[in-house]
Amino acid sequence: MTVTPFLKEITICCRQLKLSSNLVDNAMTIDGESNQEYLYRLLSNEVEYRRKQRIKKLINTAGFPRPYSFSQFKPNEVEFPAACSFEALRSLTFHEEGNNLIMYGCTGTGKTMLSTCIGVNCCEHGIPTAFHRTASLVNQLSEQKAAGTLTKFLKKLNKAEVVILDEFGYVPYDRTGAQLLFDYLSEIHEKKTIILNTNLEFSRWVNVLYDEQMTAALIGRLTHHCHLILFPGENNRLRESSLNHTYNDIAARARGEGNHD
Repeated sequence: MTVTPFLKEITICCRQLKLSSNLVDNAMTIDGESNQEYLYRLLSNEVEYRRKQRIKKLINTAGFPRPYSFSQFKPNEVEFPAACSFEALRSLTFHEEGNNLIMYGCTGTGKTMLSTCIGVNCCEHGIPTAFHRTASLVNQLSEQKAAGTLTKFLKKLNKAEVVILDEFGYVPYDRTGAQLLFDYLSEIHEKKTIILNTNLEFSRWVNVLYDEQMTAALIGRLTHHCHLILFPGENNRLRESSLNHTYNDIAARARGEGNHD
């Protein structure tokens, strides 16, 4: 077996400089008409490799239920405000301008999918993003506080620049958890971009947060710089399920039989 000249020496240098094995492999295969071209091609390839690896890591650690993309989402049943079109979401203009997003509508209308599309897009642009089911985050905050590790946990949470809170208000939170969630969202107010998905109108938020003043303060902070996106459609998961197709077939047959009477 022929050993490529300098392979061992290049490998040692890359380890000392904390460069990837990808660079070692490319050092053996990349060509250039000059030393400068060879070095440029080698380094630019490493830069692109690291960019892709960072995107992969951001997506893997964000906590998305599934890595949806915009090509999978149909926006025709969503009502976007004039200042925030579907294309503006894709271009992440809202994040650049420091605006939050509140997505409101019934269960199964696409809020989770759209917020995930946005989150994945953020990751692809190198923006650290975190996806949380709100009840799960509240439980974690309570557990970390009880264990005396809340400060450490909050430092971990603060690594994200975009925070997605899914299923807000689907279940009531205990008072301690509600207070901790309020404290966390107050702390990141105007520091992070928040995307919140809910099926509760603002007047009913007090039912899950209990305290009227805290609820009013949270709504005020979230909506200070915010776009409200409405999902007035029916439950897409039910509409697309085999059970719903069966029901529609039965109903159609019933209507047909009724017409023959």
